[in-house]
Amino acid sequence: MTLELTGASRREFLTAASASGLVISFTVATKAQAQGAALQPINAYVKVAPDGMVTITNKNPECGQGIKTMLPMLIAEELDIPWEKVRIEQADNDPQTYGRQFAGGSMATPLHWEDQRRVGAVARAMLIQAAALAWNCPAGECTTQAGLVLHKASNRKATYGSLASQCAGLTPPDPKSLTLKDPKDYKIIGRATPQYDTAKIVTGQPLFGIDVQVPGMLYATYEKAPVFGAKVASADLAAAQGVKGVRKAFVVDGGTNLSGLLPGVAVVADTWWAAKKGRDQLKTQWADHPTAQQNSEGFAKRAAELAAGPPQRTARNDGDVAAALKGAAKTVEAAYAYPFLSHATLEPQNCTAVVKDGKVEIWAPTQNPEPGRQLVATTLGIKPEDITIHMIRCGGGFGRRLSNDYMVEAAWIARETGAPVKLLWTREDDMRHDFYRPAGFHFLKGGVDAQGKLVAWQDHFVSFGPGGEQFAPSAGMAPTEFPARFVPNCKIDVSTMPLGVPTGPLRAPGSNALSFVMQSFIDELAHASGQDPVAFRLKLLGDQKLVGEGSGAYNAERMRGVVQKVAEVSKWGEKLPARTGKGIAFHYSHLGYFAEVIQVQVAADGTPKVQKAWVAGDVGRQIINPHGAVNQVQGSVLDGVSEALHQKITIENGRTMEGNFDSYPLIRMNEAFPVEVHWVMTDYPPTGLGEPALPPAIPALTNAIFAATGKRVRELPIDRSLLKA
Repeated sequence: MTLELTGASRREFLTAASASGLVISFTVATKAQAQGAALQPINAYVKVAPDGMVTITNKNPECGQGIKTMLPMLIAEELDIPWEKVRIEQADNDPQTYGRQFAGGSMATPLHWEDQRRVGAVARAMLIQAAALAWNCPAGECTTQAGLVLHKASNRKATYGSLASQCAGLTPPDPKSLTLKDPKDYKIIGRATPQYDTAKIVTGQPLFGIDVQVPGMLYATYEKAPVFGAKVASADLAAAQGVKGVRKAFVVDGGTNLSGLLPGVAVVADTWWAAKKGRDQLKTQWADHPTAQQNSEGFAKRAAELAAGPPQRTARNDGDVAAALKGAAKTVEAAYAYPFLSHATLEPQNCTAVVKDGKVEIWAPTQNPEPGRQLVATTLGIKPEDITIHMIRCGGGFGRRLSNDYMVEAAWIARETGAPVKLLWTREDDMRHDFYRPAGFHFLKGGVDAQGKLVAWQDHFVSFGPGGEQFAPSAGMAPTEFPARFVPNCKIDVSTMPLGVPTGPLRAPGSNALSFVMQSFIDELAHASGQDPVAFRLKLLGDQKLVGEGSGAYNAERMRGVVQKVAEVSKWGEKLPARTGKGIAFHYSHLGYFAEVIQVQVAADGTPKVQKAWVAGDVGRQIINPHGAVNQVQGSVLDGVSEALHQKITIENGRTMEGNFDSYPLIRMNEAFPVEVHWVMTDYPPTGLGEPALPPAIPALTNAIFAATGKRVRELPIDRSLLKA
């Protein structure tokens, strides 16, 4: 028999579990069902088998961030089951059971730190209640330990497996009434735990969307216009269908929503290679499109023109910036720019779909499955409840798979083909049809008074958007962006340009670019005023605790803590060899406070070599999985440095020029460097780690380059020719 803790009613027992709307029910399955495939725990969180093994379901998508391990750790801790007795299953998309299921914004920990522990606590309480009834003793006299219920007074004990069937007739307790463990009693939380699927990953077992196989499956490619959204003018379908193995080639009219089904040509074949060869024969011609008038060079030129004139609007205006600049002892003026970036996930976008009898079944490596379901439903004219989405492990996400364009393409092609279809993009498709991190331009002025205090800050931010107060996706900047609220005279102006290029969130959206600008210019002001960069930053943060109110408050005390810690562990101020320097930067994003120091040596030919990075992070009172936490921080720092050193998407005539890793290189093994991670523990709820460690890495590197060479990097990626001795 098995105990099944589920998130929606399958039989008679229900209870509300948390403020997020979680619902728990218990059902019983036979021993045969527990051992075989007959049991269909669609809504299950926990199943306890007769042998005491516990299967825990992970509710959210796994993109390599370790969520498939971390969330079940929370349940297992309160269930009081040894981790060695835990198996993990991936949930399908089921919002009625699990609520919103997504991977983004580093939100899994803050959203589920409590409710997932309460899932485990309810299951544990039910097992205790079953034992107490069997032993005719008060439940309060029973305890648990390592998968056993114990009654010390009578020296009785029972395994979870032996008690599971007896839970069927019991009413679950109110989860809010249960007392969760004291952290001092944690046995799983806080223990370094490898990702659950690591062994399968390193041995090449099928886990990812690209590995999915279903009976009778065909393969598809989908060619879209190089200019985003352009329609098909003509295509040689007969030539494509003449390739051996090609079953069908057809034009898709598509629409104008850059996040939806765009116009293109589908080729379906017995093998993916045959589909690609057929696509190569299409010789597609594309209709004219207004985005063909846009290019990166034109954006930069227009940004400079806008900055030279009055802004379109003012987002913030504290004090009197003009007067403060005029009265400052030292002023600095600089222009900063950063490019469009591609996500470059190592697994290109892909999706497998079956459309049959008015129903759709989808296997997708998606970060955001429910909007994908709604997109497919709307586009195909199918009820959302007739669409099943299996969430498959993503080979990298970084925000790219928050969009589901590849999902709706696969579903459409499968419907038109009348057979199961796996759609697989090429690397060039993936890079040239991304939702890019937007480029941006900042024209800054700053002033420091005679006492070394930053008294004036002005930024004319030129970005993209339709006008008014709207920005293109992920192209905006909040009026509270640091150092706003810390400078008495602060003015943030905004101007925007129209954009036909699709944009969207990239790991640490907004912050991944803004930190480079703000922390670099702060560094300029520190050096220009003759102050140590660490001391200047601490002076800027001041001695206050909170700046602002509510969810938008900035905790200066926590930031001071990580700045002081990273300065200490990096031995800030020590003498370094020629053309070697250290740079510091900090940033608050996704509820995490991070400060970082990077040491770099710049060769005479201008090549920067990062020697080491030190990171101090404050993400609250508990690190759930230290192994995964350090992995996330190290990956974030390497990711940020890779962006700074190499990455740039260039738009010419409305199309992306880069198409593969030869023109859009990522950091290589010989460029990697040690990243030393330190935690500053504070009494705040734990928060996520997938993103907040990335933003400071970029300005820490560029500030280190200045310390090594005296040359300031104001545009990314780093131009090595400017750093020559």
